[in-house]
Amino acid sequence: MKRSVAVSMLIAIVSASFVSASEWPQWRGPAGQGHSTAKDLPLTWSEKENIVWRTEIPGRAWSSPVIDGQHIWMTTAVESEAPIVEKAKKLADNFAGQPLNIVGKLSLRAVCVDRVSGKLIHDIELLTAESPDPVHQLNSFASPSPTLEDGRLYAHFGTNGTACLDTKTQKILWTNRELKLKHENGPGSTPVLWGNLLIVHCDGSDTQSIAALNKLDGKIAWRTNRSGEMNPEPQLKKSYGTPLITNVGGREVVISPAADWLYAYEPETGRELWKLSYGAQGFSIVPRPVVGHGMVFIGTSFMKPEILAVTLDDKPKIAWRFNKQAPTMPSPLLIGDELYVVAEKGVATCLDAKTGQTNWTERLGGNFCSSPLFADGRILIGNREGQTYVIAPGKTYKLLATNQLDGQIMATPAAVDSDLFVRTEKALYRIAAKK
Repeated sequence: MKRSVAVSMLIAIVSASFVSASEWPQWRGPAGQGHSTAKDLPLTWSEKENIVWRTEIPGRAWSSPVIDGQHIWMTTAVESEAPIVEKAKKLADNFAGQPLNIVGKLSLRAVCVDRVSGKLIHDIELLTAESPDPVHQLNSFASPSPTLEDGRLYAHFGTNGTACLDTKTQKILWTNRELKLKHENGPGSTPVLWGNLLIVHCDGSDTQSIAALNKLDGKIAWRTNRSGEMNPEPQLKKSYGTPLITNVGGREVVISPAADWLYAYEPETGRELWKLSYGAQGFSIVPRPVVGHGMVFIGTSFMKPEILAVTLDDKPKIAWRFNKQAPTMPSPLLIGDELYVVAEKGVATCLDAKTGQTNWTERLGGNFCSSPLFADGRILIGNREGQTYVIAPGKTYKLLATNQLDGQIMATPAAVDSDLFVRTEKALYRIAAKK
């Protein structure tokens, strides 16, 4: 009994130390740029090395973890089998050459893991869906990452709805199911917070817009249709991008990549400020933009993927473009004067961010969906084979380590203090150097 009390007191003390810890409130970190201030992370790990704990997460989802002190939150989707007749009909209605995941009923949930113990402490159903539209087998019904702010978790599931959860009481504060669209391959756009607004892309094959929900009650504050002319083929109109809010000319602007066009909007009203054509086909946008050197760097994703550097001034223009093994899904990573990208088939490239010239190109192993992370002075890139490549930033390629876990890495890792959190399709890992 005395030992149990002592252990409980120790856990309480350690837990209290996390209350003032750095937070990871959104996909790709506090600024959404893939940078972490974490220190003393281990260089190597495996299922048997430098693993503090491993916790299996119910359901199937690719959303990335967000962290609020002691609590690590994720979304997930628990699927039920669809009847054979329903599966056959949906395959006939939807099949366009892509493998589909067809389910019957869907339970969309928020789960919380205790950072100290790794225990799954909350598993809360936020929304349900009957016979939802199929998703691509490389996607999930819970791919958009949640966003944390002031004791609230905002979880977006595309056309299947959005919910706000009080993380202290575990009560659902509001839900919204008005942002309907045909994803074709499932949801992908992660929402971002600005003031009292939750801003999200709504780019389907049927309708294309950007919208803002009032974060206090979930009601639509504004919704702006995309104005750029697009390809008449519906499949080429959809997109899964995530907006980025940045300062341009002394005011905050929503930078919003969609099919064929890059847009800028006024965040408080949704008023379109400008748009710029990619000058080539770009759709099913996945990468999140990064900014620096007076430019925004975006990926045009599928068909003929490119990285574009666009000036952020009174008359935005494409400063340079890169189309040799450009990424379709992983976001770019900007560190100083270098821009790092990794193609889906594992070719990593370091570019001069100002000119677009190539510093180095190297082939990594495996297939990549997860976005790279810069933490503790190193670049971490995970693949669908469960490997994480650790690379030294710089104009010369230097591989520091290759680490293997059991399961696919689709989500983007998070790094806080001296901990690295990696979500595979099976589990969440807390990775830290053993002391």
